[in-house]
Amino acid sequence: MEMTGSGSVAALTAAYEVIRQPLGEILPRLSTLLAELVPHRAVAELSTHCAHSPFKTYGDAEITGRLSTADLAPLLATGTPGRPWQGTLPLAGAERSVLAVTSHATPRGAVLLFVRDADGGEADGGEADGGGDDGVLPAVDEPAAALVQALWDVVTSHFDRLAAEAVPGALARSRTAAGTRARVIAELGEAYSAALTGLLGVLRSRTLDDAAARATAMDLAVSALVELRAEAERDQEIAEEPAGQAFARLAESLRPLVRYSPVRLELGAPDSQLTVAADVAHAARVIVRAVLLRVLEQETVTRVHVGWQLTDDELRATVRDDGPGTLTSDGLATGRVTDRLDVLNGRLDVDAVPGWGTTVSATIPLRVSQDPAPDPLIALGERELEVLARLALGHRNRAIAQELHISESTVKFHVAKILTKLGVGSRGEAAALFHAVA
Repeated sequence: MEMTGSGSVAALTAAYEVIRQPLGEILPRLSTLLAELVPHRAVAELSTHCAHSPFKTYGDAEITGRLSTADLAPLLATGTPGRPWQGTLPLAGAERSVLAVTSHATPRGAVLLFVRDADGGEADGGEADGGGDDGVLPAVDEPAAALVQALWDVVTSHFDRLAAEAVPGALARSRTAAGTRARVIAELGEAYSAALTGLLGVLRSRTLDDAAARATAMDLAVSALVELRAEAERDQEIAEEPAGQAFARLAESLRPLVRYSPVRLELGAPDSQLTVAADVAHAARVIVRAVLLRVLEQETVTRVHVGWQLTDDELRATVRDDGPGTLTSDGLATGRVTDRLDVLNGRLDVDAVPGWGTTVSATIPLRVSQDPAPDPLIALGERELEVLARLALGHRNRAIAQELHISESTVKFHVAKILTKLGVGSRGEAAALFHAVA
């Protein structure tokens, strides 16, 4: 696709081409679309909306294989939204020319990094296209950088919406993947910690005579151990959210609901220093908003209290009103609430006292099961899940094709793959399995 910095139609088309992709294909598609506008060898993103895979790369394996969250975390922390940064950074064993684009379209931010050349500011052939005789790549011009910024803002806004409104199947896969990822990180950390601790024990032995060698080796081992632990902490910071910060985001979204209402909203922030997995925080906010909207439908309510309480094992979100006390579990358990709670193994409790009000409590476990039940939908790709979700609603191939902007033959292909992967013999069985899991 051909784009110019001033092409508004091309920019909109580019945004559409990117966000219509399955999640795993968004970064590759973004790289392809911007290859002419911003020539690069590799691209990486650090997106805090994603609990299980916030760091992604695409491009030259020589570079992507040596990048990590440690390379992008400082750019995310120091970047200025709306002002792409160009310069050189030590990456993948060399000084490399880069373009970093930061967006705050999501509450915790996201950064997109283009690694533009091989090393030292030089392109593969020794001279960048359009550069000077010294081979240094020219800077990306301002209109082009502004277009990249706008496109990244659109993409990250799309990410945040998907995270906040995830369908149960996607949320379940995210939850399972997050738990697996956390266990792998912990196991690797323990293994490397044990190895480095053993190394330090040997190097501290008095039987070694070369004091200088021992001191140097000890410094290297200590530095490696510190870096390993710091890497785990950085990874946790990206995948999790401080409870107080997560509740503040909830409070900000609730205030407009009562701004022109006689109802007084009271907020009880969690008195805890714990962090909450991003998927849990998203789900808790959606559940509270849905319950509050139902509570506000009562005519006699004058006061509502919303609060979170956390322990090491669970998050308990409560919505308490001074209404007539006639609400029931059936009236509050909308599909959005029950689906999310079921996926997270949570529960909804309603305590209504006629004449005194109702207290609704949503409890979500914070610990992911060490042996989660296998999700039969995990084998499906993003596009296959989109097709299955519509198939489960009773949509025919033509309607699915129109909704997803693909051909009917492509829909038929996806349906055939879905039936094979799920091990079922009909569309009805596939739909039933989807509803059972979701």
